[in-house]
Amino acid sequence: MSNLLKNMSRIGKQLITIPTGVEVRLDGNQIIVKGPKGQLIQIIHPVVSLTIKDNTISIAVKDGSDKSQRALWGLFGSLTNNMITGVTQGFSKQLEINGVGMKATAAGKKLVLNVGFSHPVDYAIPEGISIAVEGNVITISGIDKQLVGETAAQIRKIKKVEPYKGKGIKYVGEQVIRKAGKAAAKSK
Repeated sequence: MSNLLKNMSRIGKQLITIPTGVEVRLDGNQIIVKGPKGQLIQIIHPVVSLTIKDNTISIAVKDGSDKSQRALWGLFGSLTNNMITGVTQGFSKQLEINGVGMKATAAGKKLVLNVGFSHPVDYAIPEGISIAVEGNVITISGIDKQLVGETAAQIRKIKKVEPYKGKGIKYVGEQVIRKAGKAAAKSK
């Protein structure tokens, strides 16, 4: 195997196909992706170069043998792919509220959480994110994958699941390791 192939990024070297209905253009040090769901802009690192040709995007770095540049190569491959997926399909994460009396309601541009505190917690919904509440499930959706994940993490952080009874906010499908309560002392 040649030295060049061994030093290539597996994600970065893959060509990214631009689907129909999506417009991708380079503007200086930015890549702008526009699609049916909206528009995303990403600043490109100086060592990374993107080339748009025949409805495909190819990504390259200045020095493929440098480890940090190979990491940026794969990173910008993933970021570009996520931008295209975001403007065509969007991203979503779901959170689940467990506990007696715990609930959430989406009112305008804020999410109101009643999660066992003495007062309801108001969470301001960021621009570009939509939140829907159905029963005890909160669905966070948007076109920016990073913003959807960050919003879900911030809401989850408000009341993390405690390990004894499993009350709190968790991702749907997340496994919470439960602890046993205090055992009574054994008598002799």
